[in-house]
Amino acid sequence: MTPNINKEVERKTRLTTLFSKLPVLPTTVVGSYPAVPAKTLAERVRHFADPLKASVNVAVQEQIDAGISIISDGQIRGDMIETFASKLPGIREKNVIGPVKSASHDITVADTKYALTKHLFVKGIITGPSTLTYGLHLDTSYYRDKKELTVDITAALLKEANGLFQTGISILQLDEPIFSTGVSDLTIGREAIQRFRDEIPLPLCLHVCGPVHTIIDQYINMPVDILDLEGTQDAQNLSVLSRNELKDKYIGYGCVDTTKPVLETVQDIISRVEQALEYVSPQQILLDPDCGMRMLPHDIAHEKIIRLCAAATIIRELM
Repeated sequence: MTPNINKEVERKTRLTTLFSKLPVLPTTVVGSYPAVPAKTLAERVRHFADPLKASVNVAVQEQIDAGISIISDGQIRGDMIETFASKLPGIREKNVIGPVKSASHDITVADTKYALTKHLFVKGIITGPSTLTYGLHLDTSYYRDKKELTVDITAALLKEANGLFQTGISILQLDEPIFSTGVSDLTIGREAIQRFRDEIPLPLCLHVCGPVHTIIDQYINMPVDILDLEGTQDAQNLSVLSRNELKDKYIGYGCVDTTKPVLETVQDIISRVEQALEYVSPQQILLDPDCGMRMLPHDIAHEKIIRLCAAATIIRELM
């Protein structure tokens, strides 16, 4: 076998094994969680060198307590651009000032390792190369255009992805909200994602916010195992799936609204999932919030994932 075929076999085995260990309709999160500061003096002293460590601890534990099947590290250290851009040589603030290189130290690995000490199933999350590229400003003649920048951004992020792979994560998720906007070149975006598939033998998830029905043909053919999309904001995101061939891909279905601090009832979430099951089999779907929740009030975000898991449990009992 060639190296790529070996990795495809390993990826498929990992994916099949993962879903054999999870309940039907497993729950997960797209990523970020509100940062809850240390509440006691003892906590502040203990985490003096890393004040956000207490927030990571809370984010991880509350996902577990809610019953989330595949958790994240909480992504509480910054927004999706800043978290990675601030660590890559060649970038100052959000300006590209020279050749972009890999970070000298891992960016998200330590928090992910911590999550894995608390829960068996954890996803690693990286801002996708296209979204990171288009979140930056070219302030150098080193790159002629964003296409060239994407190549180096991809290489830099692949180092982080390899670090996450070594931790033992179950899934690697790439966040590419830029794809649904029409701003980025989806051919270049696909080439970047293919590099992750070629190098990292993990189940690969692609999260895209917004109206994916406008790019459904390109989206559904991306070289990933899981397509994660919003379900509460655009009904067409689901309806177009019935007209396309999913084959062996899974769907990450956003059934909890993350755009406003309003709590849906458990029955609201159940109704959304039941609608999704008209298009996707229960063996091919994961349930999650539409997007990250870091901008929501902490108590609202926590209750949303509790209700998500409660809805999943009820539906399983009815199946």
